[in-house]
Amino acid sequence: MKNLENIEKLLINVDMVKGFAEKGAMADSYIKHIIPEHIRLMEKIQKENEGIAIIKDTHKENCAEFKKFPVHCLENTEEAELVEELKQFEEYSIIYKKNSTSTMFAPNFIEDINKMKNLKEVIIVGCCTDICVLNLAIPMQNYFDENNLNIKITVPKNAVETYNSPMHLREEYNEIAFKLMKQAGISIIEKIEI
Repeated sequence: MKNLENIEKLLINVDMVKGFAEKGAMADSYIKHIIPEHIRLMEKIQKENEGIAIIKDTHKENCAEFKKFPVHCLENTEEAELVEELKQFEEYSIIYKKNSTSTMFAPNFIEDINKMKNLKEVIIVGCCTDICVLNLAIPMQNYFDENNLNIKITVPKNAVETYNSPMHLREEYNEIAFKLMKQAGISIIEKIEI
């Protein structure tokens, strides 16, 4: 990967950890269907020698977020690990651990974004569309706007997913998230062509 200041395209892979895709109180194994698309895109970015950031939801036992969500992705547990299929990219990537639903506040994240002086596009993939993807995409767009940075944010629909439950219907919440992100100026597309 290029030095941060030379990165023009950054792929951010959000929360594809076992605690959301495989096991635990917040897991929905249906989310795993987007992994082949993640592999395709991460291989593409790697070949282009551009940037990949991997976000891992990682919490301490007394995390304030557990007042709103069940206990999940505790630090030093299997739930906080990246799914096996994507571990091959960890060595190439910048890793950020977050303790909230927004990557924007993860340690060093904004500092690193500010070092990317040639950044032209950010591609966001991962889960959950209406929680952690949305809470990265919209604040990041706002941050770019606030600082008059002309950086495109793209979210491909076939590379993001959310969970399903009786009170949280997957299709409905995906569509709501896509509408809100589009309204904020984020490019919502079906798929990234290679």
